[in-house]
Amino acid sequence: MIKPRNLFALALVVVLGVLPLIAQQQQADRVKAIGGKFLCMCGCGQILTQCNHVGCTMSAGMLKELGQWVNRGDSEATITQAFVQEFGTTVYAEPPKTGFSLIAWAMPVIYFVVGAVLVLFVISKWRKRPQAAGVDAAAPVTASGVKISQEAMERGRAKAARETED
Repeated sequence: MIKPRNLFALALVVVLGVLPLIAQQQQADRVKAIGGKFLCMCGCGQILTQCNHVGCTMSAGMLKELGQWVNRGDSEATITQAFVQEFGTTVYAEPPKTGFSLIAWAMPVIYFVVGAVLVLFVISKWRKRPQAAGVDAAAPVTASGVKISQEAMERGRAKAARETED
């Protein structure tokens, strides 16, 4: 039979053995979360935690440095500031949503709205364009898209007939 004192000691050993593993996992998750906000600076254009170049020393060094900062307990803002000081703003995987970088977030929306307005304007102009006088809606259309009247069609046929008779 296990004595309560021994059971308590066993539970304490298990808890003390598991706690460091949980802390390590939380730190690894934090490194992945923070590293996902940066680009690998080897020039591949991939996210730091996803750089898959064989022998990429840049990502390994950056991840090691990031892990050291996380292990020291530095805040995400401090780590981000250190990376920006070391590598410049090109280290960001996406531009920050502040200051001049807001333009990078706003421009696609602005381009879409301006393009949609332009398309609607052109379509409304096409629909309002008057048809030529005396042109039948069911009249044949030339290769250039111009509708011609039956009278003009008959004149053209007669002319073609005269020129081919000779």
